[in-house]
Amino acid sequence: MTTKTTDGLTRRHLLATTASGAALLAIGPAWAQAATLNILSHRVHQAVLGEDGDDGLLATWKAENGIALEYTTFDSNPLQDRLFREASLSETEYGVGYMIDNRPTSEIASLFEPLGPWQESDPIEDFGDIAPGLIQGMTVDGNLIGIPVRHATQGLFYNEALLEEAGISAPPTTLEELVEQANTLTFTSSSGTDVTGMVLASDLALFPVMFARAFGGDFITQDFELVPDPAAMEMGLNVLRGMFESGALPRSYAATRNDDQVTWMQQGRAAFTVLPFARSAQLNNPEQSNYPGQIKAVAFPGSEELEGPMASIVEAWAMVIPRNYADKATAWSYIREVSSRANTIGMALNGNGPVRVSSYSDPALIAQNPLAEVEAAVLADARGAFPPFPEAARAQATMLEEVQLAVIGRKPVSEAVAAIIERVGPMMPS
Repeated sequence: MTTKTTDGLTRRHLLATTASGAALLAIGPAWAQAATLNILSHRVHQAVLGEDGDDGLLATWKAENGIALEYTTFDSNPLQDRLFREASLSETEYGVGYMIDNRPTSEIASLFEPLGPWQESDPIEDFGDIAPGLIQGMTVDGNLIGIPVRHATQGLFYNEALLEEAGISAPPTTLEELVEQANTLTFTSSSGTDVTGMVLASDLALFPVMFARAFGGDFITQDFELVPDPAAMEMGLNVLRGMFESGALPRSYAATRNDDQVTWMQQGRAAFTVLPFARSAQLNNPEQSNYPGQIKAVAFPGSEELEGPMASIVEAWAMVIPRNYADKATAWSYIREVSSRANTIGMALNGNGPVRVSSYSDPALIAQNPLAEVEAAVLADARGAFPPFPEAARAQATMLEEVQLAVIGRKPVSEAVAAIIERVGPMMPS
């Protein structure tokens, strides 16, 4: 016999319903507290965290905080466009974005949360371990707007086999030695290959900037001083011009691009080049390279006249929080966790360029990356090619026009440097 309740349900139905409801209540709070943090990133940032599966580097943090991560990924330029568009809205659903350090002008930086106060109240572990040049690159108008997470720092790559064939026992330690060795290595190798001493792309400002810095100069300083030492810039460009005239730079210099540098090194057509340290694996890939294991790297050398360390070029990615995102505490918690010592090393072992100098002394990373020690030393003093500002792209293109004319001998170096100052000056921020 069944007895009905006052609402017409049987007692058995009521008990079953009550039990079901109790079960839902038991799991309800955990379910209710679950939140999704939406992230705008490049595919590589998701991959190095191991977020393709359930056992990634952030698994414990996600479980402890009841947070699910949802990544929306783009290639670099579309990613920056989408990030800035989202940050310009009245409100966004994206709590964290990944920004390249050459993008945040004052106007763009104003769209993102200043992170200094968050760092003061809930600090990142051993924040001072992060390379200072990377922090500098994400500090705009005195505000830290991004926490560096990945970098590509330039080193001097050389073909050890070609150096030995030419009777050179060690790579250069000064710019003067580099020029001398590059001239010696402009020869026909025993394999019959015509070798050029050095190959550099002509469409990237980082190379003339590196040569200027080798003499203590620069293109644009962090406080927006244009060509602070014209004599140093002239000396750097004179070196490039001399190498072109001697054949130590390819006759096709004006048309040489970044991918050509990799190909020429792999084929043994060039003895030296400047590339990010992370390119080592590609340069030595036995399926692509004629010299696997023989293409090595050192710090790009300064001139004998340089006082102080040589500041190599670095490009970095950083994590930012849009100002128009509501739950900034959760976004900061993610950034803190990703930035920890352990996760920095974990990402490095997954192929990331670690932003902490101490990471390079980790035994597992050293075993995986034979260039760890030299890269750490270079990173410690590296900084961006020039700070971001609204006319930066046009300024770079203008500078490169003058550099190319000087290097290939179509314009005196002193006139080219003067033209850089005259033409780029009006583009500088006031």
